[in-house]
Amino acid sequence: MRTSTNGYYYSVFATRLGWMALVADENHVKQLVFGYPSKKSALAALDKRLVAAAQPKKEHSPLVERLRAYAEGAAVDFRDISIDLAGMTAFRQKVLKLCRQIPFGKTATYGELAARAGAPGAARAVGSCMAKNRIPLIIPCHRVVPVGGRLGNYSAPGGTETKKQLLEMERIAR
Repeated sequence: MRTSTNGYYYSVFATRLGWMALVADENHVKQLVFGYPSKKSALAALDKRLVAAAQPKKEHSPLVERLRAYAEGAAVDFRDISIDLAGMTAFRQKVLKLCRQIPFGKTATYGELAARAGAPGAARAVGSCMAKNRIPLIIPCHRVVPVGGRLGNYSAPGGTETKKQLLEMERIAR
């Protein structure tokens, strides 16, 4: 495998949840996208600066296999995967780390996450963090919902329908 000078690679692969693409190094995931209809569209959804600084990875990593298993409905826990949150505010980092602690098949409200982050009443700010999540599934923002049982928005392809599909898949697999 060729490696870039910064050690980053990108990988694009098909899953039951559509095409996924990720940018990572050997230690941290920087970005993950999913739900695309083609390899080309998944690759295009990645941050162009990250892709330009990375090399393609031909073989599939254990992470790719875990993402594929998750897409098949397996109860996969990604909390051990290191992620890159550099450049984010302390609040956003805290919220994303707390989101990672929501167990498979469970949900939390935006308000609950805000309270856990020490900012009760900041549900909208939590929603903004979720909308800007660059590492969905690994940071399971689909598990964060509004009060009252609605699903809320979702920024991945397919929007709310994708969020509904992920939550139902996790409910069945539990």
